[in-house]
Amino acid sequence: MASEYSVGFEPAKRLARDRARVRRQFWAKLKRFAATLPFAEDLLAAYYCAFDRQTPRHVQAALLGAIAYFILPFDFIPDMLPVLGFTDDAAVLAAAIRTVASHITPAHRDAARAALKRGLGPSDDLSESSS
Repeated sequence: MASEYSVGFEPAKRLARDRARVRRQFWAKLKRFAATLPFAEDLLAAYYCAFDRQTPRHVQAALLGAIAYFILPFDFIPDMLPVLGFTDDAAVLAAAIRTVASHITPAHRDAARAALKRGLGPSDDLSESSS
């Protein structure tokens, strides 16, 4: 019952625990919407930080929760709404990044820029190696 009134956060918490599913769904959704996301670089940097083996677990958990919220098809403001659709996703991501900003390294940001420059091709998931 609590998840009905949690503004979409409970499903994000459950999804964040399934790292493989987050990876798959993240890339699929990002590829669909990257051109329209003004925060795509920050989202990618957070992704690379979350899957970096050097990142502390509590930081990974915070970032995975924000990323999971981004990939959920149903959240507080549906992503399909023009202009407003990703404002809640951006707010959740901004809050998570602000909380763990010192852990998002220049290497994570460089990887994000490189992925965007490449056009997010199928070999973009660089998170397997430690940054």
